[in-house]
This record gives sequence, C-alpha cells and structure tokens, in this order.
Amino acid sequence: MKFAAFQAAQTYSGAKTALKPEGPSPNPTAPQSDGGGAFKAVHEMTSAVAQGERAAQAYMTGSADPHSVVEAMAAAELAVETAVTVRDKVVEAYQELIRMPI
Repeated sequence: MKFAAFQAAQTYSGAKTALKPEGPSPNPTAPQSDGGGAFKAVHEMTSAVAQGERAAQAYMTGSADPHSVVEAMAAAELAVETAVTVRDKVVEAYQELIRMPI
C-alpha cells in the first residue's frame, strides 16, 4: 500500500468522526430548528455512505452477497451525487449574489 493511500484513509476516518454529533444540546429547553431539513439530509447521506462501506467490508470478509453490495454502493453513489449537485447549486447561487450590483 502506498503511503499516500494510507494517509488518505486516515484523513477520511478522522473526517467521519468529525461529522458525529457531540451529544445533547447545551440548552434542552430551547426551541430546536431542523435547519430546513439540511441536517437531516446530511445525516441521511452519511448514513447511506456508511451503509455502503459496511456492505463492502462484509463482502470482503465473505459475509455478504454481491447483490446487496451493489445495492448499497448504488445508494451511496446516488447520495453523494445528490450532495454534490446541491453543493454546486448553492455555490452558483452565491456567485450570482456576489455579482449583483448594490
């Protein structure tokens, strides 16, 4: 295994743990906002990617069939493509706002 691939794997595993919530809200009586569903969408995307990773690991250990791995990887790919498309639209909207005259 090349060092760059190993370093990329370590960086990715560190980034995965950064996405996990820290714990309960500091003020549990404060009204909670769902952020327009953005946090739920991010959570669903990370869940789909994690499910794809688990399926691939199960296949490598011989405890999963190829069909379930293909389904999980397709769902993960769709989730990532959707997230990238949304990100591109947000960046495009931001660029349009920047170009507006004051």
